Amino acid sequence: MEFNFEFFLSGWLNIGLYFNQDKIMSLNGVEELGYIDEEGEIEEGEFVDVEYPNGGMNGEEEDDEYAQLMRITDTSAEEARKGKDIQGIPWERLQTTRQEYRKIRVEQYKNYENFPNSGELVEKTCQQVKKGSTYYDFQYNARSVNPLILHFQLRNLVWATSKHDVYFMSNTSVFHWSSLSHKLREVLNFSGQVTPIERYPKSVQEGFFGVNVTTFTVGEGLLVAGGFQGELICKALDRQGVCFCARTTFEENAITNAIEIYKDLSGGTHFMISNNDCGVREYDVEKYQLLNHFRFPWSVNHTSISPDRKLMTVVGDDRDGLLVDSQNGKVISTLAGHVDYSFASAWHPSGLYFATGNQDKSCRVWDARNLSSSLSVLKGNIGAIRSVHYSSDGQFLYFAEAADFVHVYNTALNYSKRQEIDFFGEISGISMGPDDESLYIGVWDRIYASLLEFRRRHAYDYLDSFV
Repeated sequence: MEFNFEFFLSGWLNIGLYFNQDKIMSLNGVEELGYIDEEGEIEEGEFVDVEYPNGGMNGEEEDDEYAQLMRITDTSAEEARKGKDIQGIPWERLQTTRQEYRKIRVEQYKNYENFPNSGELVEKTCQQVKKGSTYYDFQYNARSVNPLILHFQLRNLVWATSKHDVYFMSNTSVFHWSSLSHKLREVLNFSGQVTPIERYPKSVQEGFFGVNVTTFTVGEGLLVAGGFQGELICKALDRQGVCFCARTTFEENAITNAIEIYKDLSGGTHFMISNNDCGVREYDVEKYQLLNHFRFPWSVNHTSISPDRKLMTVVGDDRDGLLVDSQNGKVISTLAGHVDYSFASAWHPSGLYFATGNQDKSCRVWDARNLSSSLSVLKGNIGAIRSVHYSSDGQFLYFAEAADFVHVYNTALNYSKRQEIDFFGEISGISMGPDDESLYIGVWDRIYASLLEFRRRHAYDYLDSFV
């Protein structure tokens, strides 16, 4: 992963619609940083200006309008059916319709690419799949949840451990959100001193201060977070305090890009870390020992281990990905097809197929038994594919673009049908939970930040669920 300072700055600015005198304008510093480029295109991570109707207003009237726009209100499925925007955006008060703004957004959003025009180059090879299927119905939008993106290319910052329990990054902390109680709880704050209370060999007992977290994951009762300087922090969710701290690398380019937690074949809990120093490291949880350290020719942005734990996808700062023996790190095959850098991968539960997401705005599906070419090339709309998942039953493939769109493909129909979930905002992560009943989408924005919840549709769905 290449660190780009301009885009890093954009990650700390926002893309929200914001009332300012006579305009609803972007808050991402268009005037401060000149962030819209000379051609007027929107960079990854921003909105364009939208005019407020009837010109400007003054005094109390303006204050009232601002207060209404700033008011945080959740949206339920019932309210959405009655016509309320699922994000609470008051389109009736803006001098544009949702459809008009969507058209502007699609036309002017500028995808971040390491290779110019990579999205256009791959478009001709993409499978054309009409949208229109509905596999998940909108359930709730929680505006009190404020997800954060910490590095503009890393978007795995939302994790559901059940259909009601979600973990996400906000400001300098990991929070837990309950969709039952609609309550937030801080789990771990990284702004101050983070010190392990348990002792393990190789643990940094003095801990770390002020960790800038780049990615984290939650699973098997464990939270594992990584930082910009190669910091590694582990916390058991059923115990107070932090279990383990380590610095995985002292290289200058030390960003932690991705973490995966899984059970090995003997039932032990392990996790795998992908790093900008070109390394992939495997740890066990029983003693927090480093079991394997594999090195590759380029920065590793994401890895995913196969269900039988024998194979591993490795993607990063190279157009080609790799299929690797997870026991010894030897390359089994090269994955040729993408034309930019990849940041996501996931295995189908059968272990026969896997998918990769790339900055060329495509998600490729591969057959592990024949890697001469990909099985399918699935197209995004406006941005890089930065998060990819399969459902636990293998029926669906989900992938999220950098902003605005999440796609759900039916694998049983050979990826020929899809649902397109359409909203506005940068995506901090998507997660389904173990039973795939709920789909959560983290939306990063100053005003309209939220956690979108969708519920899986079943043939017997005829009443709304109130839990």
